[in-house]
Amino acid sequence: MKSARPICEVLSSKYEGKTVTVRGWVYRKRSMKEKIFLVIRDSTDIVQVVINSDSKAWQAAQKITIESSCYVTGKARKDARAPTGYELDVTGLEIVGLAEVFPISRDVSTEFLMDVRHLAIRGRKMQATLKVRSKVFEAIHEFCRAQKFHETHSPFLVPGVAEEGLTMFKVDYYGTKAFLAQTWQLYAEAVLPALEKIYTIAPSFRAEKSRTTRHLTEYWHTEVEAAWYDLDKIIKFAEGLIAHVCQKVGKDCQHELKVLGRDPKVLLAIKAPFPRITYTQALKLLEKDGMKVRWGKDLRTLEERQLMNHYKKPLFVTHYPKEAMAFYKPRDPKDPKTASCFDMLCPELGVELMGGSERDPSIEELKKSLKSKGEKVKDYEFYFDTRRYGAMPHAGFGLGTDRLVQWLCKLEHIRDAIPFPRTPSRIRP
Repeated sequence: MKSARPICEVLSSKYEGKTVTVRGWVYRKRSMKEKIFLVIRDSTDIVQVVINSDSKAWQAAQKITIESSCYVTGKARKDARAPTGYELDVTGLEIVGLAEVFPISRDVSTEFLMDVRHLAIRGRKMQATLKVRSKVFEAIHEFCRAQKFHETHSPFLVPGVAEEGLTMFKVDYYGTKAFLAQTWQLYAEAVLPALEKIYTIAPSFRAEKSRTTRHLTEYWHTEVEAAWYDLDKIIKFAEGLIAHVCQKVGKDCQHELKVLGRDPKVLLAIKAPFPRITYTQALKLLEKDGMKVRWGKDLRTLEERQLMNHYKKPLFVTHYPKEAMAFYKPRDPKDPKTASCFDMLCPELGVELMGGSERDPSIEELKKSLKSKGEKVKDYEFYFDTRRYGAMPHAGFGLGTDRLVQWLCKLEHIRDAIPFPRTPSRIRP
């Protein structure tokens, strides 16, 4: 196999005037009477190449099509008019895989591009997003492991235990009804006495018929659970994690952020600590803005976005009404109407990125809460055992990793934060 330079390397004065070989795919083609211009793309960048009619490569250049794979050899020179500032004057062009007529041309409607997502994923913005996404996952692992957290996994097929039973996908499990997991949390709590500090990044499934710019039916869930943590300590861990991701992406993905139209300085400005307000304080702030919300009602996206007009950093909203919260979130002993919990809202996007809490140590309170929400208490017997045998204070959170990517990349829709999105109306490709 021929050796070739990554395209990003040849876009520098180091190679100016030198003959180099690159390989990749034809991203753009423009034909003139005596010249053919190709833009070649690889995983690192793009470069424009020029083939003159008197070149040995002319015949291959006439034949080559969009998305054909190829090797290109030529002399590098600086040219401010070129898309990335350099061009190659081609002396050799070898077609490796001649592509048929590429279907993405004039029809760039959202539905069509979703139908051909397996091809549309080659676009520069999608490529940049996937690189940022990879960096986000890397940064999460890096931060958690630096804090001595152990990566742990739980089943995707579960008997019924859930955060919201009405939004679970049913699965036939050898004649027994099972479900796709919404969260690892209940299993994670069982692992705590063995490992104490754990995390995971894994798919979660929600059978919600939500057609919004922030919902997927299958999404990647970063979850953290820690023994001996209270609300304050888990919030500090959460803000440290997000700040680390922002710094990592801002420093390491500047080229990709530029392609996406995102100023890296915005992310580099995100540092801990983040502001905190209570749910009650949030309602007062909203009322000043002309939005009156009844105490006890959960905040909608409309209210969350209005709140974030006041903040440039992620915001923690704490102590939501207990009755509106998941069954495992305990009452705050200082104000039993509220739960010892938080949501993290992100700036610009203005939606919830993360939700977390202390975990209720009382079996009786857990049973009471489960019954009030219509859940089958008997399905949670294994969970109650975590309280019966060596219960300890602990806390955790779940982060919507795709939403985090959406915010960092400044994307209008969450479907563009993941390679192959699953929504209520789409399971292909």
